[in-house]
Formats: sequence, structure tokens, C-alpha cells
Amino acid sequence: MNKFTLGAVAGALTCTFALEAAATEWNVSVWGKRRAFTEHVEKLAELVSEKTDGEFTMNISYGGLSKNRENLDGISIGAFEMAQFCAGYHPDKNRVITVLELPFLGVENLQQEVAVSNAVYAHPAAVDEMAQWNAKLLMTSPMPQYNIVGTGTPRDELAEFDGMRVRATGGIGEAFELVGAVPTSVTSAEAYQAMESGVVDTVAFAQHAHLSFGTINQADWWTANLNPGTVNCPIVVNIDAYESLSDSEREALDSSVPEAIDHYLANYGELLKRWDEVLAEKEVEKVMLSEDAIAAFRETAAGPIRSAWIADMESQGLPGQELYDLVEQTLADAKASGS
Repeated sequence: MNKFTLGAVAGALTCTFALEAAATEWNVSVWGKRRAFTEHVEKLAELVSEKTDGEFTMNISYGGLSKNRENLDGISIGAFEMAQFCAGYHPDKNRVITVLELPFLGVENLQQEVAVSNAVYAHPAAVDEMAQWNAKLLMTSPMPQYNIVGTGTPRDELAEFDGMRVRATGGIGEAFELVGAVPTSVTSAEAYQAMESGVVDTVAFAQHAHLSFGTINQADWWTANLNPGTVNCPIVVNIDAYESLSDSEREALDSSVPEAIDHYLANYGELLKRWDEVLAEKEVEKVMLSEDAIAAFRETAAGPIRSAWIADMESQGLPGQELYDLVEQTLADAKASGS
């Protein structure tokens, strides 16, 4: 092989290696299966790849990289670059964002849920706490208010919650406990089995999860208007991975977040439109609690849990009152603007 040929081969190899080095590939840890709850992650990956001509891609793994309760730990050690988790899985690790899981906040739709989540995620206390796990809050996974499915005779009065075994986490679980129920925090993937085996009588989920994890298939009834609250499940990225992106890659990622959320909201909206059809198809009774029952639940749970949460945060040096006020003001502004 002459010197010219050797030089050409070396040049080609150098170009190949340079192209390979330029490509960025992130691993993303979620769980379950693709569903309404993960559509913004799927859309984000699609948009980022399009905007970078395939030079920045994301491999989305549904349970293959980590257990859902360990995703934040995985982010902290750089086991993967992006992940989804729910605050109620480990409230001691993400104390600030648990303000969004307080019961009866008054959030009425997914747009309002996005607004209050974004406000809290941007608060310095949230930024600093997540930085301790080498994590940056990227976007929320907005979910509607939880409601419960159950077996047997419908529980449509507050007194009937006494002794009820319910799968519920975070502030929702605390709210049920205050009215005499017995909450358990089994993971979403374990909820169907817990219901099937009789470990729990009822399961509190948003609509997509009742479908995705099969609890609707065990149900005899569903509460249509209890609306005790919801859980907050952020998408986070490893800070080192985020900072190592090129300017164009970071712009592609950041600019795709609003588009991914819009896609999520549109997709979830279609699911909600079909929900009554699902109930009819599966012969699940739609239960409406009286306004008096809901008011009693709110009075029993909302104030005490809110006060206890604020006091607990303040005792740990976190701005509990400020965070709660931020949620209240952001929600009021969103409602005033017609969201």
C-alpha cells in the first residue's frame, strides 16, 4: 500500500471517528409500558433527533435500566442521563416538590398542573435540592386529579372509607389516612396484583394508570368526583450530561420541552374524552360523592396536612410557607388567565 493510499485510509478513519465522537446518545429510564404518562418523553426524543439530524438521540427504556423507585439514585451516579420519578416514592429525597402533592390544592386541569409544577421547579430551593442528586428538573408529567377504583359495594359516603385499604402515595395517602382508610404505597406496577389478591380494596390513580396497569379490569366502581389530589412526577436529567451537551444540542433539548408538553396534553385530552366509554365497556359503575361528603373530606384532610407539611419543611430550613404560597398564587394567576 503506497503512502497516498495509507493517507487516504487514515483520513477516512479520522473522519469516521470524528463523526462517531460527535454523536450524542442518552439513555432514559422510565417504567411500565409506553402510555399517556410517557408520551412527552417519546415526543421529546423524536423532536431532539429531528432538530439535530440524528446526532442527538435518546434510548427510552421501560424498566430495563432501573426500578422506578431508584431512578433518582441512578441519575445521581450517572447510570443514565434522563429519568422519570414520582415525588411520593421517596419524599425525603425531593422534599420541595412534595408541595405539589398536597391534597385538595384546587387544580382543575392539566394546564394548571403544568403551571404550578413549572413554578415550583424553577424555585431556587427545588433547584438546589435536586442538584444534591446531580439532577436538573426538565419537565413535569402532568396528571389529572386521582380517583379510586374499587371492588364490591361502592363507597360513596365518607364514613365508608373507614378501614378501606387503598393504594395511595404522598399527600393523597395521608388524606385517606385522616378519614380512617389504610393507605399502602405499593408501586404502580404492583397495584393490579395487590388489588387482585385482596391486599387492597381500592387503588387511587389517574385514568391512564388505571388502564395501563389493569386496575380498571378488577374494578366494580370508580369515583368520578372525589379529586383528592394528584402525584407529581418530574423528568430529570443528569447535570453533568446536560452541561456536556454542545450549545446546539442543549438548544434542541430545551426548545423541545414546550412542544413535548403540548403533545402530552393533547394526547391525554383524547384519553379523557374516551373515559366514559371505557367505563361502560368494562361495566364499571361511575360513583358520584355528594358535595357534603367531599367538603367533609377536604375539611378533615387539607388544612391539617398543609399545616403539618409547612411546619415540617420550615423545621428543616426549607421555605415551606413560601412554596405553598407560590403554588396558590400561580394557580390563581392561571385561573384568572383562563387556563
